[in-house]
Amino acid sequence: MSLDFAHVQLPAVLERNERTVHEGFWRKLRRLVGHVPFAEDLVAAYFCAVDPATPLPARAALIAALAYFVLPFDLIPDFIAGFGYTDDATVLATAIGIACSYMRPEHRAAARRALLRPEPRISPS
Repeated sequence: MSLDFAHVQLPAVLERNERTVHEGFWRKLRRLVGHVPFAEDLVAAYFCAVDPATPLPARAALIAALAYFVLPFDLIPDFIAGFGYTDDATVLATAIGIACSYMRPEHRAAARRALLRPEPRISPS
């Protein structure tokens, strides 16, 4: 018997995680954007999670990872230089692995725009 992530995560937990992300994601990201090397992945995950076309299991995984980033208590406290965001990066990478087939180029482009980063140049072949 296979367990579907959306059925394991109770609707109340998903709702709480969505509220946590809605209330704190952009505020925390603005404060830390220069210190978090995976900011573009975070923002792309956010845009994928709020995309109504993203299936519930993928949304639930991404929202849980984003909520983990937003919450002030972690497995490894964020203030520990060099290691503080490794747990956040690991949780995010796992969620992106679950949702990767739903993370579209538009989500990545929206992330770059939100972070004021240029679009990558495509070199002629």
